[in-house]
Amino acid sequence: MEHSLFRSATPADIPRILQIIRQAQRRMAAAGSLQWQDGYPAPEDIAADLARGYGYVICPAGKQEAAAYGAIVFDGEPAYEALEGRWLTNGPYVAVHRLAAADEALGQGIGTEFLEHAGRLARERGIAAFRIDTNFDNRRMLRILAKSGFIYCGKVFYRSGEREAFEKIL
Repeated sequence: MEHSLFRSATPADIPRILQIIRQAQRRMAAAGSLQWQDGYPAPEDIAADLARGYGYVICPAGKQEAAAYGAIVFDGEPAYEALEGRWLTNGPYVAVHRLAAADEALGQGIGTEFLEHAGRLARERGIAAFRIDTNFDNRRMLRILAKSGFIYCGKVFYRSGEREAFEKIL
């Protein structure tokens, strides 16, 4: 069995990443979720991810086109400092933001696979904690987090509203 390719995103990936983001926004709206319905993530957010080295994609085996995108962040998330609740750990952590899969990749475990790759990158850097947040009504992401062993820690707050925050010890 061929494995998918997990790699850093490049500027050439941006049109496909934006297509994946738009597909995810449409799915969230159709499911009644308010997450990502205010123009975020915008092309500038993705460009900033790539400029900072945060952007990663997964390409299915034998294909060059991305099927999922996410930002893997090792230098902290300011909103996480004001958690209403309690984190499991106090030290360094990895965070994933803007995780989205293409329509045709749904149900194939690509979101879970992306999180596994992010966890591997963290362990390679000696980081043992993984934090992430999502909207209370993002049922697909909540299922992925539960299946992946993340534990609910409380709420974080962004300009666009509150999010449920989770952590996993790697």
